[in-house]
Amino acid sequence: MGGRVLSRLIAVSNRVAAPSGGKSAGGLAVGILAALRQSGGLWFGWGGKTCRGEPAEPSIERRGNIGFATIDIDAAEFDGYYNGYCNGSLWPLFHHMLGIFAYDRAHEVAYQRVNQVFARKLRPLLEAEDRIWVHDYHLIPLAQELRQAGVTQPIGFFLHVPFPGFDVLRTLPGHRALLHALVHYDVVGFQTRQDCENFLGGLRAVGLGERGPDGSVTALGRRLRVEAFPIGVDVVEAEEQAMASVQSVAVQRLARDIGSRELVIGVDRLDYSKGLPERFQAFETLLERHPASHRQLVFLQVASPTRSGVRAYQEIRHQLERSAGHINGRFAEPDWTPIRYINRGMSRKMLMGYFRVARIGLVTPLRDGMNLVAKEFVAAQDPADPGVLVLSELAGAAVELADGALLVNPYDRVGVADALLRAAELPLAERQARHSSMMRVLRGNDIHAWRNRFVEALGG
Repeated sequence: MGGRVLSRLIAVSNRVAAPSGGKSAGGLAVGILAALRQSGGLWFGWGGKTCRGEPAEPSIERRGNIGFATIDIDAAEFDGYYNGYCNGSLWPLFHHMLGIFAYDRAHEVAYQRVNQVFARKLRPLLEAEDRIWVHDYHLIPLAQELRQAGVTQPIGFFLHVPFPGFDVLRTLPGHRALLHALVHYDVVGFQTRQDCENFLGGLRAVGLGERGPDGSVTALGRRLRVEAFPIGVDVVEAEEQAMASVQSVAVQRLARDIGSRELVIGVDRLDYSKGLPERFQAFETLLERHPASHRQLVFLQVASPTRSGVRAYQEIRHQLERSAGHINGRFAEPDWTPIRYINRGMSRKMLMGYFRVARIGLVTPLRDGMNLVAKEFVAAQDPADPGVLVLSELAGAAVELADGALLVNPYDRVGVADALLRAAELPLAERQARHSSMMRVLRGNDIHAWRNRFVEALGG
């Protein structure tokens, strides 16, 4: 590189993982923080507080060569932007959940205004050589707003959730404007190749752009790169946390309580896209169809609360509570409770320990961009005696883990039940071979490889 100083990286997301006094970061934060440490830069986004009217200038806290810049959002606009458009329209649309999709033009206006605020507050913080990396569906219009403000620096966008095919996308009033906004980025990244094809199909359908022979896309007189960048996990950290946590009092207590039975574990945000009611029904079907599994399996489902102000999420919580009570009432015995349902968050380190002692990881979203829980479960296993991953074929992770996981359709409760039984009966040699295959994939495309690939595509 001839001594060239790396240009700063500016990461932009709805929320900022601000300095947390030494707590370990999880998921997305690991990759972003590593990229920022490498070149220095800024993480910009909402700080978690609302205000009335125009927000104040960003509050900036510095740690080493990283600045954490946070802004407030007007309370009235936040509700329309976040609860209304992001979580009432875009989230269900992108996850193919049209039954709960809702649209209100006022919410779309709030979404645009909040993106304008982001652009207005970010613009003065930018330097000439910066590269800007925008994350997720909350901020799709941001590049367009920045371009209109005169920003010419490279801007990349990564969508962490699925991107729907055009027949689904066109359900959204204003879908053309959404596609129009995305072509203002220089790099548009998705989790899978299918997501890329869905996006390109949308561009073709509205006459916005086409992919050229060199793979680049020309739209509105601009050239952009569209590519799959499947996100990974920090494999080494997951392994280390699992080995350390398995010795903790809480994990040892769970292991003693399970005894000779086999633990099936699911860990998800409490979200309708995760397929939790269907998962409970599949476990009930297992108990119905295979009485020999009684007293042999224990299903632990951890569902951390999320978006508690949205009615759909309140309804799914009540549904799961009723389902767990029904199944336990039907099948439990004095010394065996088939389902243990926990509706609260747990530390990542603790979960790694639970993964380590589990025999089966049950990850069955109805639709998911990637699903890092699936990858963390695999990374946390003991290679000498690994557990088995039962994975939805509708999760992005299924593309990478198809050779090692038992793939299922989450809507097929009999199919999931039979896969659980098969997972419980797999011999050691096959479990080891499947685990080894998945670990090769995880090591080759961990969180650091993911962020390096995207940052290099953006020009650095």
